[in-house]
Amino acid sequence: MYSVWNEIYTKFNPVAFEIFGIQVHWYGIAYVLSLLVALYAAKKFIKNDPKRFPISNKNLESYFIWVEIGVILGARIGYIIIYEPDTLYYLIYPWQIFNPFDTQGNFIGIRGMSYHGALIGFLIASILFSYKKKEKLLVYMDLVALSVPVGYIFGRIGNFLNQELYGRPVPENDILGQKIGILVNHVLRYPSQLIEAFLEGVIVFIIVWFGKKIFKTQGILIVIYGISYGLMRFIAEFWREPDPQMGYYLFHLSMGQILSIAMIILSFILLLYIKKSENLK
Repeated sequence: MYSVWNEIYTKFNPVAFEIFGIQVHWYGIAYVLSLLVALYAAKKFIKNDPKRFPISNKNLESYFIWVEIGVILGARIGYIIIYEPDTLYYLIYPWQIFNPFDTQGNFIGIRGMSYHGALIGFLIASILFSYKKKEKLLVYMDLVALSVPVGYIFGRIGNFLNQELYGRPVPENDILGQKIGILVNHVLRYPSQLIEAFLEGVIVFIIVWFGKKIFKTQGILIVIYGISYGLMRFIAEFWREPDPQMGYYLFHLSMGQILSIAMIILSFILLLYIKKSENLK
């Protein structure tokens, strides 16, 4: 006998409302909310610690626009390159990458975004911004390390409400899993999106927050974020169903886990660079 929670997808409509025939999904609302929350958090951190984050509101808002463009481009292109089975089609017809309409002309939105692709887009945009504006890159990166996890919580909740990126099937002997599992096409699955919201959002924020209290060196917070996020994402992937076109790789690891390992390694490389430049305080 399933509970109301187990059957929530059968009773919940991922479409919040409709305007002129265009459906507005709860995911879109959650995504916008995550951006606003992250921006608000960044402003609070600047206000509360201006010595560590000597950034004006004007520069922050400008930086926000730069990185948001980088994140959107990186997330979509990253998905096409890493996860999309018809990558060649999009390389031949690149204008289709951001086409929100299907072949019948119906509005379906832009589907398929990669976090790790977004990360690359974010890094490129941040580097270009710091070069163009002659700002200290690591100061902005540390601010992002603190503010992004807060907004990330809403992004993962949006995935849950949109009924996507669902978890692996729950074994019959997993009593807790049976209670928290969600029915997806008659299969009870882990609510991996909410698990990720907790691990990659709440836990990562707490780790970075304590890192801020302990370390003062510029750049150390983005290192802590990279390592902690990579670790939390690696763990969360054990509950998340891999993309059907991807499956598992070496040592039965998912692509998300492989990319998380790469993220952790790159974070340690950045740490070595920072330690070489200035001893940790």
